[in-house]
Amino acid sequence: MSTEFPIINDYEKAVARLKEVLDLKKTDVIRDSAIKRFELCFDLAWKCIQAYARREGLDCQSPRACLKTAFQLGLIDYEDDWLKMLDDRNLSVHTYKEKNAEDIYGRLSKYIGLLDNLAKNLSEKRN
Repeated sequence: MSTEFPIINDYEKAVARLKEVLDLKKTDVIRDSAIKRFELCFDLAWKCIQAYARREGLDCQSPRACLKTAFQLGLIDYEDDWLKMLDDRNLSVHTYKEKNAEDIYGRLSKYIGLLDNLAKNLSEKRN
């Protein structure tokens, strides 16, 4: 899959970078960096799902549709958590409020597990 869908390599690197920043002591700068890295991870996640779905003869054109497809394909387990992640991604991109940033940052430790699990599932299906 890495040669057919090179976006998976970018996704794996983005997940690693998010893990890296989440291991640092929290400051406002670290929090904001983590949220931006989360946004990138989420966007790459649904685009990887879209690419994999196409390989399987399916089509999804939006993040929400791709999450449903990923669930159907067994790439992700917790669809409700992924939908919450989508909501958080949209909230973080379109508005900035200190409370929202704190709330989203507080959920990133849960989200990283989901993002990492998707990376592992996609990696297993590379061939």
